[in-house]
Amino acid sequence: MTDRPLPAGTIGPSGSGGGEPADRPTADAWAALGGPADLLSRVSFHGPDGVLPSRLPVRRLARATVAVCSLAAAELAALRGGGPVPAVRVDQGAVATAFVSERHLTVDGRTPVSFAPHSGFWRTADGWVRTHANYPHHRTRLLAALGLAADAGPERLAEVLAGLPAEQVQERAYAAGALAVAVAPVSDTVHPLVEHRELPATGGVGTTGTNGTTGTNGTTATASARPLGEAPVDRPAAGLRVLDLTRVIAGPVATRTLALLGADVLRIDSPRLPEAEDAHADTGFGKRSARLDLAEPADRAVFEELLATADVVVSAYRPGALDAHGLAPEALFARRPDLIVVQLCAWGWTGPWAGRRGFDSLVQAGVGIAAHEAAPDGRPGVLPAQALDHGTGYLIAAAVLRALSDRHTRGPGGRHLRFSLAGTASWLLHDIEREAPSEAPSEAYDPSRWLTETDSAYGKLRHVLPPIGYEGAPADWSRPPGRWGTDAPVWL
Repeated sequence: MTDRPLPAGTIGPSGSGGGEPADRPTADAWAALGGPADLLSRVSFHGPDGVLPSRLPVRRLARATVAVCSLAAAELAALRGGGPVPAVRVDQGAVATAFVSERHLTVDGRTPVSFAPHSGFWRTADGWVRTHANYPHHRTRLLAALGLAADAGPERLAEVLAGLPAEQVQERAYAAGALAVAVAPVSDTVHPLVEHRELPATGGVGTTGTNGTTGTNGTTATASARPLGEAPVDRPAAGLRVLDLTRVIAGPVATRTLALLGADVLRIDSPRLPEAEDAHADTGFGKRSARLDLAEPADRAVFEELLATADVVVSAYRPGALDAHGLAPEALFARRPDLIVVQLCAWGWTGPWAGRRGFDSLVQAGVGIAAHEAAPDGRPGVLPAQALDHGTGYLIAAAVLRALSDRHTRGPGGRHLRFSLAGTASWLLHDIEREAPSEAPSEAYDPSRWLTETDSAYGKLRHVLPPIGYEGAPADWSRPPGRWGTDAPVWL
């Protein structure tokens, strides 16, 4: 296996196929994904400029991530369909609406609650701390770490936090498996936008040869990827089998996008971990969802059967969490050297925080975004969207599509791709410049243009339409979300 780190690059703007030229963030993200620079001429943007307002260049990050995902889909569509690469035209209004998809969701007219009462910013004895307690087990751990009863309300939580130093709260929560992060100044630490390793087609890590070698768990390794054949322009990922081991937003946005583009996405969750049904109603479009307990032999056997013919595994669990189940990348490649394996973590893959739990809101606090966006009275601020989550999701989907294109043009072999919310935050903080204010009036932004209603197992959903924009792109998902965990664990 050869390491090939690909941080955000330095390719400048390129001329476009009409409208505004492809901007620097788009070119940098495309270079980080290994995309051919000449394809940037296919990219243009249109729509309202005054979206996702922030002191940081959130709009530029958002549209760049959707643009590279759209371009990667167009590139693959041309390779699998035999025609030219379709033009990519990204609507900034569609992007802005998609980046807050969870806020636009309604279920039979009901608007879900994004953050639980014990989640948010809290004053401490020496500053501020951000907590995340949306899941019941995280709330229970947080309260226990602070010596509070399991039924303690947010008012009591505020009283206790006000008397403790922020870093002490952070470390006590970490030790208890809870989630709290001290609000910090802007970090100088730079993380790569994506890390990429390629495996040769003749074998994988832990194997002793080529086809027919025995990998871990007694399974048989093979270096032969399943042929995908031709595909229509609106389904460039048709035939792709994706094992979705992700939760919350970033990973599910990635796999939701792959499902939009024709992939057979099967999300697998443990029956021991609860999931927010409203979150699944937002990110479950186009996918199926099943529950398997990997500690149970029968369920593990089913999972191994799925893995045996999967093309892609996307994992967003804390680093090391799946290793005990024999699902570390090296173990996966030992069984399947041809796999595309994508890993997502919160805090980056190196450094003292690499193994810690995290969510978008916590990373914003820990890397300095919350302090950068603070109000005049000092209260920490937030980005206008959970842009680290959504942006990373589109980058992951783009990376999978690009890996398929690379395999098509350069031959078989495995791919190992690693992303982090901290990497996307680093890109936003250090590598994307703000544009000078435009004197031209911006087009009015009305999010209703990108909203629709769909009947589902959850009821009538008002939801956001996908922002992927290339000629011939699908306008909506092929199916609404089913109930979480209720599908059969089989490939279509």
